[in-house]
Amino acid sequence: MSGKDKLPIFPSRGAQSLMKSRLAGAQKGHSLLKKKADALQMRFRSILSKIIETKTLMGEIMKEAAFSLAEAKFATGDFNQVVLQNVTKAQIKIRTKKDNVAGVTLPVFESYQDGTDTYELAGLARGGQQLSKLKKNYQAAIKLLVELASLQTAFVTLDDVIKLTNRRVNAIEHVIIPKIECTLAYIISELDEMEREEFYRLKKIQDKKRIARQKAEKAKAAAGAREHASNILEEHDEDLLF
Repeated sequence: MSGKDKLPIFPSRGAQSLMKSRLAGAQKGHSLLKKKADALQMRFRSILSKIIETKTLMGEIMKEAAFSLAEAKFATGDFNQVVLQNVTKAQIKIRTKKDNVAGVTLPVFESYQDGTDTYELAGLARGGQQLSKLKKNYQAAIKLLVELASLQTAFVTLDDVIKLTNRRVNAIEHVIIPKIECTLAYIISELDEMEREEFYRLKKIQDKKRIARQKAEKAKAAAGAREHASNILEEHDEDLLF
């Protein structure tokens, strides 16, 4: 086990408890980030399918709007400059909302009509039907463009967040968790080695105590034997009178 595969920590019971709690936290964080990445991926695919549908529909809407513009010009003449010179404020405006997807804030754009139509009486002389059709087609085109802009903004935002989340998931799965596991295994092996050394040390101390006790018992027995022998030598029988 190289030093790069584990964290620099002194092996102890406290360090073992700390590494276990960090491992549990890393595993929980990995699980939550994985669920977040899956939820974002599902929303990402949904937005992608909507973008494809909207772009396909956009071609038809823009083609119909351009054709209705040609019809209106044919019926009423060129009115572009008149409209551009008389415009004072936008009739169709955009407002922004926020959508939350797994903790990620996505901007949502909505178009709405502010005020009345300035040119609602235009076309009374001729071409009123074509102008009405032109307005309707371009309003639908603007609404679809705003929806497409909202989808593409959410698409780009989700793409960046998914890449970041996947990098974090991979970092936790392939770097952080293995390093904590290696550190925990190192601490456990060192503690086991310390326990074996402590057991061997205690065993040697007990052996030394047992040997010392045996020596003391032998010395005590020898001293008792010598004392008994000296007592026998000092004893003498009393003289007998006949």
